[in-house]
Amino acid sequence: MTEDIRYNQTELADMLHRAGIRPSVQRISIFSVIANSRLHPSAEDIYKTLAENFPSLSRTTVYNSLHTLTEAGLICRIEAESGNMRYDLAIQAPHSHFICRKCSKIFDMEMPDGLCKTTSGNFLIESVDVYYRGICPNCTEC
Repeated sequence: MTEDIRYNQTELADMLHRAGIRPSVQRISIFSVIANSRLHPSAEDIYKTLAENFPSLSRTTVYNSLHTLTEAGLICRIEAESGNMRYDLAIQAPHSHFICRKCSKIFDMEMPDGLCKTTSGNFLIESVDVYYRGICPNCTEC
């Protein structure tokens, strides 16, 4: 897959500002958990990661921030299974995801050849989501 890029607080605040979002400390931190991790966290994962450093952080703030970041096109939702939303950084090279049916981890994978955002007739394709499901190497060894 692609190499990991780390985003510092200033870069993330600039991205939020350019998207018209007030870069509060909590929003920057929520955005950072997603941008600087390949774990594709859920809202609950994000809350648990940040709650110790932000005792006043509420789950509502996490959900509202995720909605705002998604609407701004900075992050995207991955529905690993029905009703289970996970989050990924939107501003990266197109890629697909592998979802392990045993451990539920999500892994980035190369996009299959020939799949891209193109126009077809009167349709403008805005996104292509490719999900592979199976058992990851870690779970295969168990």
